[in-house]
Amino acid sequence: MKPTSIHTAARRPRLGLALGSGSARGWSHVGVIRALEAAGVRPDVICGSSVGALIGAVYAAGELDRFEQWIRGLRWRSVLALLDMKIDGGLIEGSRLVEFFRRHFADPGIEGLALPFGCVATDLATGAEVWLRDGAVIESVRASAALPGLLTPVERDGTLLVDGGLVNPVPVSLCRAMGAEMVVAVDLNWSLMRRRLRREPAPAQQAPSGLVDELMQRVRGRRPRTGRQLPSLLDVLLGSLNIMQVRITNSRLAGEPADVVVRPDLSDFGLLDFHRAAVAIAEGERAMSRALPALQELLG
Repeated sequence: MKPTSIHTAARRPRLGLALGSGSARGWSHVGVIRALEAAGVRPDVICGSSVGALIGAVYAAGELDRFEQWIRGLRWRSVLALLDMKIDGGLIEGSRLVEFFRRHFADPGIEGLALPFGCVATDLATGAEVWLRDGAVIESVRASAALPGLLTPVERDGTLLVDGGLVNPVPVSLCRAMGAEMVVAVDLNWSLMRRRLRREPAPAQQAPSGLVDELMQRVRGRRPRTGRQLPSLLDVLLGSLNIMQVRITNSRLAGEPADVVVRPDLSDFGLLDFHRAAVAIAEGERAMSRALPALQELLG
């Protein structure tokens, strides 16, 4: 049976895919998209918040295959190499990440992407939700993913922008505003409150070779001299942000419900577990596969 594409079937509603915030858990969005592709379903509109903005932009640009190959090859040390430490405005400046994507991926501008794309950021001064639907793709995604305390804010048109997950973690509303008649939402925050700080002894490793190594071990919640697993300052900050995002996600999805909600279970993922892409992608595929019958019934 030939897969049905909602792009070519006029009777099908326009489908929007809203990819939620969630730091390293966001690699599961790749698995969600792969499961949709396997079922012959292609969204007409794609929107994202934070890491969801990154995956959405990559997919809209037709670069998902190359991007997936890259993230599957990430190791902890290669993640560290992309992080430039800074004190003012955030722990990580983000310029290395931006330059990496500029070197390896073309930026046609949001208007030049193959699929309609938009992402969400937050105005740091007013708390207003900002929809980014034009301009440079990389800068827009960087603004959407500027997690307070971790990544420095991004200035755009005289406004300082931070992570879109602060106001709209799963941007169903933006999908509908861009013409989606039916929305599949991917919620990465629902299982966060099940997470517990791990207390097992830290694995043996070499002593830190400098300030950056020691700082990054503390970011991960490990005291390098004793090996004891204790919550770091960043653990406390991010735990608080997690509580906020769970509450906001639940509130936004209640007021602006999606037609289908996909919920990968990645409660054991840490903030910077970007080196665990294979696990996250597999869980995204499983979660989307569980939701496919409901989506296919709606599509008819």
